[in-house]
Amino acid sequence: MGVKKIKKSKEAITFELSGNTGFFKKPDVNANTYFTYNNIHKVALLGILGALIGLGGHIQQNRTNAIFPEFYEKLYKLKIAIEPKGKKGYFIKKIQTFNNSVGYASKEAGGNLIVREQWLENPCWRIYLLDDESIDRDIFNKLKEYIFNRKCVFIPYLGKNDHPANIDKMSLIEIEPVEVVNRIDTLFKEKEVKIGDIPYDFDETPYLFKEYSPYSLNEKYNFYEFEKLCFTNLEILDVKDIEHFYSYKDNGHKKVLAFI
Repeated sequence: MGVKKIKKSKEAITFELSGNTGFFKKPDVNANTYFTYNNIHKVALLGILGALIGLGGHIQQNRTNAIFPEFYEKLYKLKIAIEPKGKKGYFIKKIQTFNNSVGYASKEAGGNLIVREQWLENPCWRIYLLDDESIDRDIFNKLKEYIFNRKCVFIPYLGKNDHPANIDKMSLIEIEPVEVVNRIDTLFKEKEVKIGDIPYDFDETPYLFKEYSPYSLNEKYNFYEFEKLCFTNLEILDVKDIEHFYSYKDNGHKKVLAFI
């Protein structure tokens, strides 16, 4: 007779990540307007965390011919959960038009390039970082120190330096394993969850938000690799791996977190 593996409670760092605007550019758009993902994706979030503690990015990678940017190499195994704070997981987006008149911006007459970008308005997410020894202990402790002491080596921003990021409302929480998942309060991979047809709370209007989002980097070319992520209030019927799910009480309200 086998021995049942007992999941134990763990600690997690949680904080609110927000800004007046944000822009996480979709790389597959070839038009006169550049569009944004609705939610911060995992690679961008790892970039923000790397910026806080001074890990190198793509520029440093090009100088050293490394396989991955330093921030990704050191952090890609970190388990994170992302809780959108927009209504039904959605953020208002507006097209911004501005001129880029630097000499190399455009070969058009006058050297002026008209740029159109779709910006997120007042984006905000609650982020959870799981302390499960998945990354180097010194790196995790440094992240904790810099987040709680509001320190950074490089200024964090939401997609590009036009969009400074705010990090606040940080805390250290204890999260508990769950035996059954019937609702999820964060983004999760669609392929790992069986979703029902009715809301978990019968009094709520049902919603289901889906988006293909960058999840990892390709080792050979550093291209994005994508996952379809969901955010919903529909009842969850089954999950493939219960090990990815934890819960905690937030002001008396139980939240179920999916770590990706």
